[in-house]
Amino acid sequence: MRAPLPRSWSIGKRLTFLYTLIICIILVVSGLLLDWVLRSDLKEEDKRFLATEMQSLRILLREYPDDVKAWKAEIEREALASVSTFAKYYVRIIDEDGKTIVETPGMPDNAEHLLSRKPEATPFLAIEYATFTAQDGRPFLFALAMAKEYRHGEKERIIQIALEMSHEGAIISDYRQKVALVVIGGVILSLLLGFLITKEGLKPLRELMHDVRDITPDKLQVRVGFREWPQEIVALANVFDRMLDRLEASFTSISQFSADLAHELRTPINNLRGEAEVAISKARTLEEYRQVLMSSLEEYERLSRMIENILFLARSDSKKQKISVSPLNMLQEITEVLEYYEAVREEKEISVTLSVKGTVNADKTLFRRAMANVLSNAFQYTPTGGSISVQSRLVSDVEDRTSKSDETKKEGLHHSAIEIIVTDTGIGIGPEDIPRVFDRFYRAAKARSVYSQGTGLGFSIVKSIMELHNGNVKVTSGLASGTIVTLTFPASLFEEGRCHTEKYMYSD
Repeated sequence: MRAPLPRSWSIGKRLTFLYTLIICIILVVSGLLLDWVLRSDLKEEDKRFLATEMQSLRILLREYPDDVKAWKAEIEREALASVSTFAKYYVRIIDEDGKTIVETPGMPDNAEHLLSRKPEATPFLAIEYATFTAQDGRPFLFALAMAKEYRHGEKERIIQIALEMSHEGAIISDYRQKVALVVIGGVILSLLLGFLITKEGLKPLRELMHDVRDITPDKLQVRVGFREWPQEIVALANVFDRMLDRLEASFTSISQFSADLAHELRTPINNLRGEAEVAISKARTLEEYRQVLMSSLEEYERLSRMIENILFLARSDSKKQKISVSPLNMLQEITEVLEYYEAVREEKEISVTLSVKGTVNADKTLFRRAMANVLSNAFQYTPTGGSISVQSRLVSDVEDRTSKSDETKKEGLHHSAIEIIVTDTGIGIGPEDIPRVFDRFYRAAKARSVYSQGTGLGFSIVKSIMELHNGNVKVTSGLASGTIVTLTFPASLFEEGRCHTEKYMYSD
């Protein structure tokens, strides 16, 4: 179905057109209604006039019975008086045999078929009306009534009056011309007023458009919602402000990301360049070249990991990262991850306590990657002789402890979440750095001084992995008081299992 108005029309043009159309319809309907009222009023006025004249003639016949001369004189006098007015009328008096007694000159001839017609209603009270057109084209309103005279017995007389209505046609025609002029003038005036009203009404929208048009990447701090807008535009202005908030945050994040990425890439590239320049500065032995290549390979691996992490984050942001969720034995998965850090644990004499139970629904590869990033940070920033603990717990909003069905005989069957908590006794994170631990490439100054090889993407990756699982991650820490990282996975049906606790201690 096509739209009533072209979609290419501007709002101002649409409003002006609709406003003018409504005014035009109102004027035309009003003109037609007034035309009908005018014609009805004129017709009723004509009938009242004829009724008055009919009553006068009845009185004349009653007061001057059989005095045709008096009748004729009075009728001619009235006829002459009507010549000077718009209301021209003609009279005919007929006896009971249908013969004309008195007739005003000019009485239409084609009214003869009404000569023998007698009113069917009560005499002296009823007047019958009819309209007809004379042979010369003049319209008439015809009135017919009975009258009686009582001089030599009761005699019936028929009175016919024909009122010419040509003057009314002229009045109606003149009125219609004036109405047409009023409608045309009203349409033109409504076009002008509609344009001015629409222009003024859309002024706030143009101002908003002007404000938004001036916003550029270096002016994203500008906001438009603070101004006093009309009620209809307040919501739109607030939506623009929220959009600008998101854009500003995104641009700031991208700018910071670009700066951090450039900084992180500069270090390995400078290392590669420096080693290459030193290697070619003079002739060297095969072993020296081999050492340079081995060092370069480490930098290449670092760059490769960084690029892989960036691509993973990009896929996560665009919701293109696919996950394959399956039940995982948490104890088994975390134990296998810890085995990768066995050498570090022994070297730094770190004790590890593992207290986990049950299964979690997660992507196996991503689950291991998240745990590896969290444990990697814990081992890197925990000093020699420190400790790390990994435990799991169930978080329940409401537990169904009254169920007696065969499928759910065990208590605590329904849970809202599963938490994996990693606690270390490392250097901790300052309160000013906590809000930014999930920012990409962000590393606290103290962390850089302890471990300079990191990229600052670890917690960002963990956060993305948890979001892919509809979970979340929380970091609690303080300087020199260790760090607690809590990974929260949404739980479906969790079967209670035996808790396994194992403690790894350093020994000589």
